[in-house]
Amino acid sequence: MEDSERDGDARVRLPQLRLDELLEELQARIDAARGTRDRVHSLLEAVLSVGRELELEQALHSIVEAAAAVVDARYAALGVIGPDGKRLSAFHTVGIGDEEIARIGHYPEGHGILGELIRHPEPLRVAKLSDHPSSYGFPDHHPPMNTFLGVPIRVRDQVFGNLYLTEKRGGAQFDEEDESVLSTLAVAAGVAIDNARLYEESRQRERWLQANAEITHGLMSGSERGAALLLIAERAREITGAALAVVAVPMEGTDSLTVELAIGQGADTHRGLVVPVEGSLLGRAFTTAAPVTTPDITTDDRVFPGPQRLEELGPAAAVPVGSGDRVRGIVLLVRNADRNPFSDKEIEPLQGFAAQAAVAMELAERRQDAEQIAVLEDRDRIARDLHDLAIQRLFATGMTLQSAGRFIEHKEASERVLRAVDDLDETIKIIRSTIFGLRSREAAGADGSGLRARVVRGVGEAAPLLGFAPSVRMEGLIDTQVPRETADHVVAVLSEALTNIARHARADRAQVALETDGREIRLSVSDNGVGITEGGRRSGVRNMAERAEQLGGTFDITGSPDRGTTLLWKVPVREE
Repeated sequence: MEDSERDGDARVRLPQLRLDELLEELQARIDAARGTRDRVHSLLEAVLSVGRELELEQALHSIVEAAAAVVDARYAALGVIGPDGKRLSAFHTVGIGDEEIARIGHYPEGHGILGELIRHPEPLRVAKLSDHPSSYGFPDHHPPMNTFLGVPIRVRDQVFGNLYLTEKRGGAQFDEEDESVLSTLAVAAGVAIDNARLYEESRQRERWLQANAEITHGLMSGSERGAALLLIAERAREITGAALAVVAVPMEGTDSLTVELAIGQGADTHRGLVVPVEGSLLGRAFTTAAPVTTPDITTDDRVFPGPQRLEELGPAAAVPVGSGDRVRGIVLLVRNADRNPFSDKEIEPLQGFAAQAAVAMELAERRQDAEQIAVLEDRDRIARDLHDLAIQRLFATGMTLQSAGRFIEHKEASERVLRAVDDLDETIKIIRSTIFGLRSREAAGADGSGLRARVVRGVGEAAPLLGFAPSVRMEGLIDTQVPRETADHVVAVLSEALTNIARHARADRAQVALETDGREIRLSVSDNGVGITEGGRRSGVRNMAERAEQLGGTFDITGSPDRGTTLLWKVPVREE
């Protein structure tokens, strides 16, 4: 009886155990299904969140955040591959604070395992980073990282960058499912980045169109040439994200370009700078009538003298204003050193914008010519009226008074009439001189005899003697406000100063600055040579000082062995 009862209890427990196992297995499958469902749901949410962003920077940050969330990683980063396809040009991170980033220092450029993913754009999982052959190590203050998962992001079959995930939470390893989920997110990220790029390009085109419309409106409203060029430089700088914008135009009578205006970083040191066409970056764009770019303007041999003006600057693009043999100038845009070089997609609309600048200069010149013609025609009319009316009447009046004088018996009255006739003769001479001045159409300096052109030629002639080309900067209305006699003295002093540098300074760099504010003309010549030594550098110094004293000005020369020599010669150009 007891045995039968025990057998019955065993049969009852056995099905119960099997049922518990089945229930546990079912629960495990339900949990797995729920986990898969939740993960798919998280992935869909991540894809949707990434796709909502239209701003590229925001889209990239959203991608990094979504990647960290879907694979439960503590640290995540998105490295954007630069134009050379070998290094990272941008780095977006999640999990590391600003203070930590500041302590670590510069963002990674693509060495070690990050470079491995750049060279071989395929998903990569590593259980321990330090064990990988390509491990490069971490810089000081970098948080410890062991587990790693990386996948490439492709945009239209081109690798845009890579997603890097480290330190899966809970100390677990990244598995195949994590890799699959992250690869799926990378596909969605590529689409989002492509959309953001297209949106950015459309916005850029819109900005260029608005800028063109603004310039056209200004020109049609009668804006001056300088105002139009300033607006062109400002808009080009804003749209391209340049730190410095320069507009250079050819100098008549010389083989040089002069910087007519500059805005942005270091603009004051560039205004009035004279750049030789031969061998310079601006000159290359001018002679070829085609855009010229450089990844780093501070190390480019074609850059005009004075690299100290370009500190902290980097990529640059020089675009001609006009085409063929009608290049009217050059627009130079320079970005900060940490920015990307100018791409072909950026240069194309910039060329169109520079063409607008050519139209601006053409319209301004035509308007100026029309105004000049109107002035000259008015002068001809005035001269003709003075000659045909005023002089004839004065001459007739003089003849009448001279004839009447013979009938005047009173001696004093007769003398007064004769003096009046003499005054009329002098008045006629003055009017004739005025007529000659009104009809003289020869513009000062139009034949290359202006002070600007003479200074540029003088510096160019001194270059072989010096062994290098000095930099030249000129500001103000030099050709119109400086009298011819004073200009002759300026050229003589400049020649003497450059000759002294060649003979005594042992310098390899010199700067010439000429400027006027309408009251005085200031000439500065400096070099980086040996300075003024005892008994040296005296040749011609007395002559330069005497020239300044003769014109009521001043002359000063300073120098030291470690700072070179600076000459400052200034004289008034008009009476106060």
